[in-house]
Amino acid sequence: MAGTKRASPGADKQKTLLSAELNDAEAKKLTEIRADLHRAELILERNAQIMLIPVYEKRRPIVKAIENFWPVALLNHTMFAFHVSHNADQVALTYLEDLWVQRDPVEPRCFTVEFHFKENPHFSNTVLTKEYKWVAPPAAADEKPDADGLTESMLDFSWDRDVKPSSMKIDWKDPAKALTKLYPREPAEDADEGPAESGSFFNYFEIEEDPYGLGLNISNEVFPEAIDYFLGEAGDDEMDSDDEEDEDDADEIDLEQPKSKKQKV
Repeated sequence: MAGTKRASPGADKQKTLLSAELNDAEAKKLTEIRADLHRAELILERNAQIMLIPVYEKRRPIVKAIENFWPVALLNHTMFAFHVSHNADQVALTYLEDLWVQRDPVEPRCFTVEFHFKENPHFSNTVLTKEYKWVAPPAAADEKPDADGLTESMLDFSWDRDVKPSSMKIDWKDPAKALTKLYPREPAEDADEGPAESGSFFNYFEIEEDPYGLGLNISNEVFPEAIDYFLGEAGDDEMDSDDEEDEDDADEIDLEQPKSKKQKV
């Protein structure tokens, strides 16, 4: 006698949840509360940036006095390191002595990244900068900030739409050895896919577009957590987890093989 096929436990409940529908009143309430949450989060973010500035200023001379602090911190960030694969880039970065992120006082989600260099054989610039400028929509001209300093345009902020990155000329001491010429950013066959090859990291300064989001990685991750990155204590948890799994697999194959330890600088 053939058995009767039964639905798995919770199947009816899952179906009910997936088929839930909102009426107009419920949808309106959710939209309003989501806007309130977004507004509160934006105010918290702005206040946090104000409170963090003096702490960053206190940190600045301390880490500047540590040899290779910023190059190590940056290269311990997985995404940044991926785009600094050329040895020549890494050598040039050893002259980096200070990194600073200056937030826009009106729209703190926008910022300028400053790389401060010691005298070096590569270029004569002492500071390389890249600005992410807020381009307010025309309607913003007639808007008045509320008690929290916010306008409708700020609440409707879109990074892809409202931010324009800058570029600058690097004064290479020997044009024949300019890293951006030796390792140019190669476009992909499909323009929508972004560059096929990032080339030298220093293209980041000489080309406006930042298709890899390096500016956001630097300003939102490496800069605020610089000490943790320098010590090797920050980064991608998933990658760390994968590394641990690989180590476990290696142990199963060879129990006498010593485990590799993550070196801290």
